[in-house]
Amino acid sequence: MTENRGQASNFGWAWVVLCLALGLHVTDEALTNFLSVYNPAVAGIRQRLPFLPLPTFTFRTWLTGLILAVVLLLAISPFAFRNARWMVPLAYGFGVFMLVNGLQHIAGSVYMGRPMPGVYSAPVLLLCSLYLLKRIRNRGGSSASHV
Repeated sequence: MTENRGQASNFGWAWVVLCLALGLHVTDEALTNFLSVYNPAVAGIRQRLPFLPLPTFTFRTWLTGLILAVVLLLAISPFAFRNARWMVPLAYGFGVFMLVNGLQHIAGSVYMGRPMPGVYSAPVLLLCSLYLLKRIRNRGGSSASHV
């Protein structure tokens, strides 16, 4: 039982670390004017594929939404520390999404031949995503909580 608690604790810390990495990434994007790249890209995609419902954002709406998302993700971290079963698919999705996000920032920078907004924090996002995904796999077969 102590081993399961240690594994659940590691899962909880991995969740928190990825949430904080996301907060760092949002800060990086905000400071490097992410929307100046994102909004024109969406406009171009909409012209070619008008059926895709891709949103554009004002800075305030975008930043407020991401801050709220980080706060919400941190707010549910106690469930990761309790090893709640329902957190596992959520954590897999979060980890994979952040892994892909980090890879896109790096690939975009290579493709464009210049640092794209968010690329400075992308390696942190990648490492923290991989850490969460590893902790999920190693958390043990049974959950300590059915919450």
